[in-house]
Amino acid sequence: MRQRAIRNLAKLEMTQASVTRILDAAAGGKNNFVADRDAMRRYDLAAPVTTTAARAVLDYVCRVVRHLGTEGVDQFLIVGSGVPSGLPLGRQLHDVARDALGASVPRVVYVESDPMVLAGARATIEPVTDLVRVVEGDVREIDDILDDRVVQTFLEWDRPMAVLLLSTHSLNDDEYFHFVIKRIRQEVPEGSYLSLLQTTFDAIPAELLPAIHELLAMTLPGHAIRAREEVEALLEGLALVDPGLVWVPEWRPNGHDTACLEDPSSSGNYGAVACIP
Repeated sequence: MRQRAIRNLAKLEMTQASVTRILDAAAGGKNNFVADRDAMRRYDLAAPVTTTAARAVLDYVCRVVRHLGTEGVDQFLIVGSGVPSGLPLGRQLHDVARDALGASVPRVVYVESDPMVLAGARATIEPVTDLVRVVEGDVREIDDILDDRVVQTFLEWDRPMAVLLLSTHSLNDDEYFHFVIKRIRQEVPEGSYLSLLQTTFDAIPAELLPAIHELLAMTLPGHAIRAREEVEALLEGLALVDPGLVWVPEWRPNGHDTACLEDPSSSGNYGAVACIP
């Protein structure tokens, strides 16, 4: 464990923003650097709803977990930024799952690649609950995630589970993205669910696109952006839970989450949940 911690610290990049830490900053957390907060401010200058959009993403993920919990799903594999440190007490995704399940007790595995998020989650979550594990992993190495010893032994692979892919921004190659979905479909039990989150520029006015692309290249190089039809192609063959592929504020709004609700497209992200037969 000590060797892993040292390895994580060696990979820590403080001068380059990351989406994971930007989401943490938007939630009011402390697991972020000046570069992340600067990037958030620069995006807010370019599109004044950036911080609100990040909160809309967090609200969407909470609603997905809550809905699946009410459907009886009690196992969650969350790949990406599922543990922002600034969420209020009781609002982390494992808390949301627990509240939705009532009498049942969820098992949640967070998979993270950012060293700061890993360290924070292991220090603040794992010591206080036996029902959450935090695993180092990257969606670009999906086989390593699925073969991980903790993932394989902590979750029960003969019962349905939900896999949440929140770090699709790092999947630049559509062919590999298809492979990720294929591997998940092959591995998880019948009756499981897959949730996707995808950043898009579909709603950005054409005259602003060059400046936004330039800003993205400077602050978040390699960040994958997809149009709606590209996301639809990735989901082909999957049965989507109502309301299908929509802007994240439109996915089963509950009346409490208000971020970007008046203009859902300003969230800049599509979301969908699919049943895995």
